[in-house]
Amino acid sequence: MNDRRIKWMILLIPTLTIGLWEYIRHAFLLPYMTMDLGNLLAPFIVLAVTLTLVRGLFVRLESSQRALQRQRSRGAALEERERLAAELHDGIAQSLFLLAVKLDRLDAAADEPARRELAGQLRETVRDVHEDVRQAIARLRLPPEASQHDWAEPLRECLGETAALTEAEAEFRWDIPEELLGIKEKIELHACLREALVNVRKHARAGNVYVLGECSPDGGFRCAVMDDGIGFAGNPLEAPGRFGLRMVRERALRMGWTFAAERREGMTVIELIKKGANIHRQPMEGAAR
Repeated sequence: MNDRRIKWMILLIPTLTIGLWEYIRHAFLLPYMTMDLGNLLAPFIVLAVTLTLVRGLFVRLESSQRALQRQRSRGAALEERERLAAELHDGIAQSLFLLAVKLDRLDAAADEPARRELAGQLRETVRDVHEDVRQAIARLRLPPEASQHDWAEPLRECLGETAALTEAEAEFRWDIPEELLGIKEKIELHACLREALVNVRKHARAGNVYVLGECSPDGGFRCAVMDDGIGFAGNPLEAPGRFGLRMVRERALRMGWTFAAERREGMTVIELIKKGANIHRQPMEGAAR
């Protein structure tokens, strides 16, 4: 028996009980029972039925609610584990892979200037790994309820950290309702936008950074990380050391989103679009200006 049926039975049983009692009293017991006695017995009969049938229904309803809460808790725990795994994969695992590649290059370097340059790059990568680990630990120390009140709040915090580290001005505009996004979309979108902000932190030298999100009338959305930094030299997806953007593109393609990394009117734009019938670009670009 589902919860809805249990609730209806809890509502209807007392009503049906008093109706049935009145019918029996008037049809069969009226010659043997006074009106005052019948009225006096009515609430006790309803109470007896409530203590037997309705109380049992309440117990079943409470049990069902507890089971539902346990299921939601397990789902939230699995979602958090998947989000953490994605962050570790995108941040720490990626940096460690890059560290291994640079170590191989250091072993193969023949001259001393090349070795010094690679050694400097290794130190920078180690610092990036340390920063990723520090942020992951800090997020694990936050109470789980913090992310439940506002799913976009971790994105705002990540933007704030990026702005603080780069001494840039930050702007966060997010108009996408949480219910518009599925669990998988939230995880992937958070990972992609976080990686785009890490890219700004490492390469952009920006004075202004924006995280923008808007929904389209057909149920899609458009998100972007924008900055006024130095921009790309050539194709950023082919540049050495830009593993993060390539991973963002792969994630977007797996989700069926459109990915773009380009310069627009003096701004570097990393953009994700869930395709719809009519995607509006102008409001977001105008907001950045």
